[in-house]
Amino acid sequence: MKPNIFKGTGVAVVTPFTADYQVDHPALERQIHMLIENGIDYLVALGTTSEVATLSAEEKKAVVNTIKKTNAGRLPIVVGIGGNNTSLVVQQIHEQDFHGIAGLLSVAPYYNKPNQRGFYEHFKEVAKASPVPVILYNVPSRTAANINADTILKLAHDFKNIVAVKEASGNLEQVSFILRDKPHHFDVISGDDLLTVPLVALGAAGVISVTANVYARKFSQMTHLALNGKM
Repeated sequence: MKPNIFKGTGVAVVTPFTADYQVDHPALERQIHMLIENGIDYLVALGTTSEVATLSAEEKKAVVNTIKKTNAGRLPIVVGIGGNNTSLVVQQIHEQDFHGIAGLLSVAPYYNKPNQRGFYEHFKEVAKASPVPVILYNVPSRTAANINADTILKLAHDFKNIVAVKEASGNLEQVSFILRDKPHHFDVISGDDLLTVPLVALGAAGVISVTANVYARKFSQMTHLALNGKM
């Protein structure tokens, strides 16, 4: 198993728009250059911060292509593909061009409020379909249901290509259980900017940040200092 590359500061890249509500690709290119030049570690395309829920299929494809072209292989790119329709998520994974993509971020099914077996079965299909490493995304404040620590750990142990969870439950006890019992290949990534340093202190591998869209250098420096034990 290759070492997990999703460490440090990842950025859930925003999608800029023009005044007439079209994706502003020149502004997106400038944003990518700025993030890279200010020391972030990897890019997340089509995370929820990108307003992915309101982008058309054509816009999603164009956003990913702009990020890949502008990045030009400098940093790993993670693409977000998730939803509450498991078969549709699997179809979208099969249709995604993963050339130049290092990982897949998949949010917990929302609105349906699955039980824990439902979460497991959903992400089992995501893991089976994905040709790249998978990062789970647990954000119960937005999905209305929490993926429990036991379920996250079972997925991590059962599927070697599930390599991390972006944890935005805000529950440090849950995160502590995951960090204690996780397999070696699996990491916890903070999904809450305000909890980045506490989670790194517990053993998390970094953050997928929103704030770093604006404060890229400061946020990346903070995260790296914490990872190096310089609190």
